[in-house]
Amino acid sequence: MESFSLILAMVVITALAFDFTNGFHDTANAMATTISTGALKPKVAVAMSAALNLVGAFLSVEVANTISKGLVDENGIRPEVIFAALVGAILWNLLTWLVGLPSSSSHALMGGLIGATIASAGFSAVHGGALVTKVLIPAVAAPVVAGLAALVSTRMSYGIGRKSNGKAAEKGHRAGQIASAGLVSLAHGTNDAQKTMGVITLALVAGGALAPGSNPPTWVILSAGLAIALGTYIGGWRIIRTMGKGLTDLQPQQGFAAQTSAATAILASSHLGFSLSTTHVVSGSVMGAGLGRKGGVVRWSTARRMAVAWALTLPAAALVAAGAEAVTRLGDWGTWLVAAFLVASSAAIWKISRREVVDHTNVNGSEEPAGVITQAIAAVTPPPASPAAEGLTATIPAPASASVADPAPVATPPAAAV
Repeated sequence: MESFSLILAMVVITALAFDFTNGFHDTANAMATTISTGALKPKVAVAMSAALNLVGAFLSVEVANTISKGLVDENGIRPEVIFAALVGAILWNLLTWLVGLPSSSSHALMGGLIGATIASAGFSAVHGGALVTKVLIPAVAAPVVAGLAALVSTRMSYGIGRKSNGKAAEKGHRAGQIASAGLVSLAHGTNDAQKTMGVITLALVAGGALAPGSNPPTWVILSAGLAIALGTYIGGWRIIRTMGKGLTDLQPQQGFAAQTSAATAILASSHLGFSLSTTHVVSGSVMGAGLGRKGGVVRWSTARRMAVAWALTLPAAALVAAGAEAVTRLGDWGTWLVAAFLVASSAAIWKISRREVVDHTNVNGSEEPAGVITQAIAAVTPPPASPAAEGLTATIPAPASASVADPAPVATPPAAAV
């Protein structure tokens, strides 16, 4: 009993650690566009997002119930299985954060849980219907729907504001962008914080501390909300740079349209209990907003790398979790070995990240290199002449315009002294 209680406590702590990584991994979802357009200063933006993530965690438990009751069979699942699932999800979060890719923390958790469950109890322990309808279909549909909504909203925004005063309209859009960013943060709390609540609840049911079918206790809701809020405040600056500068260059009108579209989709999915990836939704809305502005360019090279990361998230986390579950079956020492591997790997990833530090002081300092298409367009488009170049052209005529009948005298250099 003592050993079992220790393992259960380890699962709860590891789940809150995942929630922390989820917070700083997904800060970009709410605040990347707000920071990149200058609507809010970086530290103010992440503090606001953290507070609203905490509030959002108390608004609903539908997604938590999807995780704890709908995705896998509660009966026969050991706490070690959930621990292995969290190991897979945390390592994937940290690796994608290191390279600045906004992959889905939600799908990392889903993949880890599915992989560990299959390794422990077989494919029959996974509810295929819930996986398809509440995880896979929303993963494909959400970025498309949010992207189309953001594209239409951006064009409407520019169309309505065409005749308005430029400075006044820009100021209004910045205010709207701050409000919509807050809405995205609130929506993120209602969706992503609940996933950790669901995992902890599932562990408590597996450990016999809760009856099957129970809702998350209040202390679980509070601890999950605080963990994701703290992670959000730390700020995942590498991913914020990719989302804010790497996909497209956003103006306040586009930022407002992207965030409003994303918040609407996330809140609707939370109400329906869909375990939606906020990363997929926000990425789709940012690309849609980029295409919605006339002359806007999406950096498709970055979008392709993100799509590859999305496709790999579920299977990669599942494979790591399945391997971790196999080690935990060796006994308590196997579980401690997995825990040591998680701590050592996390420390190594953090140490590598210190070679090139990205924080609030330089998050807007560089942009993603332009893709092949953007470079080709730039190559055939002549750059605008600067005033200095125009003046120089006026004083020095082009060679083609020189008169053949009256050629300009050519200066002969003096003979070199012998």
